[in-house]
Amino acid sequence: MADLALGPVLRYAGRTTATVWVETDGPGTVRVECDDAAGEAATWSVFDRHYAIVVVEGLAPGRTRPYRVVLDGHQVWPPRPSVFPPSMIRTVGDDSEPQRISFGSCRWSRPPSREEPDERHFDPDVLDTLASRLARGTPDELPDALLLLGDQVYADEISERMRDTLAARRDLSRPPGPQVADFDEYALLYQESWSDPQIRWLLSTVQSAMIFDDHEIVDDWNTSYSWRADMAQLPWWSERISGAFASYWVYQHLGNLDPEALAADETYIAVREAPDAKQADEILRSFALRADADADNDDQDSPRAWWSYRRDFGRTRLVMLDTRAGRVLTPKHRHIISSGEMAWAEEQFDEGGYDHLLIGSSLPWLLPHAIHDLESWNEALCAGARGPRIARLSEKVRRAGDLEHWAAFRESFATFTALLERISAEGPRAEGRPPATISVLSGDVHHAYAAEAHWLDRDARSTVGADPQRPSRVVQFTCSPLHNAVPAGIRIGFRLGWGAAATRLGTFLARHADLPPKPVHWTKLGGPWFGNHLMTLTLHGRGAELALDRAMRPRRGGEPWLRRIGTAKLR
Repeated sequence: MADLALGPVLRYAGRTTATVWVETDGPGTVRVECDDAAGEAATWSVFDRHYAIVVVEGLAPGRTRPYRVVLDGHQVWPPRPSVFPPSMIRTVGDDSEPQRISFGSCRWSRPPSREEPDERHFDPDVLDTLASRLARGTPDELPDALLLLGDQVYADEISERMRDTLAARRDLSRPPGPQVADFDEYALLYQESWSDPQIRWLLSTVQSAMIFDDHEIVDDWNTSYSWRADMAQLPWWSERISGAFASYWVYQHLGNLDPEALAADETYIAVREAPDAKQADEILRSFALRADADADNDDQDSPRAWWSYRRDFGRTRLVMLDTRAGRVLTPKHRHIISSGEMAWAEEQFDEGGYDHLLIGSSLPWLLPHAIHDLESWNEALCAGARGPRIARLSEKVRRAGDLEHWAAFRESFATFTALLERISAEGPRAEGRPPATISVLSGDVHHAYAAEAHWLDRDARSTVGADPQRPSRVVQFTCSPLHNAVPAGIRIGFRLGWGAAATRLGTFLARHADLPPKPVHWTKLGGPWFGNHLMTLTLHGRGAELALDRAMRPRRGGEPWLRRIGTAKLR
């Protein structure tokens, strides 16, 4: 008799529908039962593992209710007994209800310090700490959604426990060494991360939306064209990258889709309808390799793997952008997302029906001014602004220094910035009313900060009238890590990066490369903060408030706890 191997993970909860993802240890029929609706689905198989995404339809709007998971007639969730309360599905209610959206990135799933002595320098896992607090509270305290903005797993920096597991499978003295090598080892990585009891309960009861970043593949993933060329020469890389994309598709991407988009996903249909397991494996492997090849494809008429998506939470819209796999890396023609994906994002912004726009980007749009100018300067030199010899040297610096954020793709930065300026001033074309706030949510850089964008000429021309006609407040919120160490170099660099001296140095570099003036000005609202953090936006009508919490080490005889660093009212 089959049993639950991982999950359940509540991935989507709309007004009347929800999706629940599970992994099982054998084939079977999975049923999700609530007091007002139920849904079931047969498992499907890839690479000798079994999965199901159950769509539950007919749920009453605006309710929070417990659910259970039944596999082939026997209950597999919640476990009996359990120290956690029942898992819940909360459906969206009236548009006037507030939405609480929590977000962060970079969760290294190493065990806590009490289990491994070498982890004593790690602060507590903020999601573990949040789950423990929520489990003692009431359903009303649950966030409405959890946005995980990259590095949900670390394929290139594994725990000692995972190293031992891999060593029992293969010789770690041979490449890729103590890193994951294929789909099955990625599955073990997700098993380690998501079977953590607190995380497992949290993901079972708070809907989640996710996007990948570099460590889910390897550090510096898709930094440049030369990086891709070097990696392609490695004999183990093809199996690694196909396993990475295939596992991301299974464990993260499918759950990002609403039921309608899920039903229309061609790869999902093909895998489920494959006549045998071998053909299902080949379908997914071929898809994964095509997805990797898309990093050099900017042809809008050519089909490509699509990882960006949109989710609506009441009157709040989330547009999640893939800023890693969707890059175009051809020298002198670099884009952080393809032109087709940028056009798609504009369509999502222009379709009305929202008061707040959230844009998920694993990489920050607005960096400290000095670091922004450094990355833009480097890109210009890579493109030949100071000759071919300097270009070759600058390419090495780009890769060595991880100079590959939005600032290092200046054409994309300018296009995206102009788009936000228009939406913030004029609103979606379908409505003609600016949203109250536009928030770019990011991670990656292992600290937290907040910055606000200003278009000085636009703001000077604006007439502030009734609230609906005011330009949107446009902000960058960066929250990282959820659980990781913060090296001293990062602390020093980002503290200095906002300073006047570093800003003057950045200005000098911009002039050295003859860069045009930046299309937007921004100011730091708060930070940098270091530690394991979680940000939460509370959006109510056209009002918005941000809260920042940090996971703190236990007091004497106690448990880890969340310290409220501060709050800020945005509207």
